[in-house]
Amino acid sequence: MKIAIVCYPTFGGSGVVATELGMALSKRGHEIHFITYKQPVRLEQLSGNIHFHEVNVPEYPLFHYQPYELALSSKLVDMVKLHKIEMLHVHYAIPHAYAGYMAKKMLEEEGIYLPMMTTLHGTDITLVGNHPFYKPAVTFSINNSDVVTSVSQSLKADTMRLFKLRKKIEVVPNFIDTSKYSNSVSNCQRSMLARGDERIITHVSNFRKVKRIDDVIMIFYKIQQEVKSKLVMVGQGPEREMAEELVAELGIEDKVLFLGESHEIDKVLSFSDLFLLPSEIESFGLAALEAMVNGVPVISTNTGGLPEVNKQAYSGFLSEVGAIEEMGRNAISILKDDETLQRFKTNAHNQASIFDINVIVPLYEDLYKQALAGVQEQKKAAKKVF
Repeated sequence: MKIAIVCYPTFGGSGVVATELGMALSKRGHEIHFITYKQPVRLEQLSGNIHFHEVNVPEYPLFHYQPYELALSSKLVDMVKLHKIEMLHVHYAIPHAYAGYMAKKMLEEEGIYLPMMTTLHGTDITLVGNHPFYKPAVTFSINNSDVVTSVSQSLKADTMRLFKLRKKIEVVPNFIDTSKYSNSVSNCQRSMLARGDERIITHVSNFRKVKRIDDVIMIFYKIQQEVKSKLVMVGQGPEREMAEELVAELGIEDKVLFLGESHEIDKVLSFSDLFLLPSEIESFGLAALEAMVNGVPVISTNTGGLPEVNKQAYSGFLSEVGAIEEMGRNAISILKDDETLQRFKTNAHNQASIFDINVIVPLYEDLYKQALAGVQEQKKAAKKVF
């Protein structure tokens, strides 16, 4: 099957999932075409089965904001015709589903019927998509997709509550390639982050307010009072300056490392003993899953899709948003002795295996086949009209 994938090419979860999905599909014999404004950060290499097509948006003085949606839909039309693409899979509703719909309609003018799957990832629905300025367009785009998926039951419920939809939403959870993780830790490399008698606590995010970065630091502040430990903060975003100021105010600068954006997240996680994710909302919790597959137990909130990923008192603990005291106590209970920590580490890896890529990717393939079958019916109906 020839599949076009449209996504954001950045470090965000939707782009990571889309890229990993495309690479997995290529290994299963499909021809994958990534279409976006730059090569996705997780796209390791191009091959005979993986192609990247850059969307260029020419600058024009008339436009205050350059019309990316128009450039994207035009590029989709050109690439579908040039490469005989059979399936379009857009990740993140805004603006990709809207641009995909425009491309579909343009192609239909030429007798080409392209099925489109839209995968909803979270803030495209709960935050941006629900804004009054965008809500009509998002509703329209979802309703006019051939197949709609969400990454968690929680996100599906939010979407059905917030939008007037006539489309069925299929839940296909995010996934992880468990075969990539060997958990082979070099003591020499680990020593660059912490001493041998210190636990390593990690947080990875885009440092937005919704991630509650101040809670991460306050939870760690409580941990380090009872357990020798270091906090490793991976990521970059608007809350980083505040975080650094809070660390200085608490006098723990020597115990907190800010690494910024990193291409070695998996290496950091393989050294880690605990992962903190006290977010206000998580549609799924991909960061938690990536920690767990590395054998890192998770202290998280119980919001959104996190309870579908992190199993209470097994792979970690879940608490109400803002329950810093409880999260601190739960973290200490995991870290207090080697035997308890090892049990949670093993459990975390076992829980992550439920979401193995070889379990999840075939679910997408089945939905692609359903969408293609639906388009064949649409073609037949169009022929009868003429």
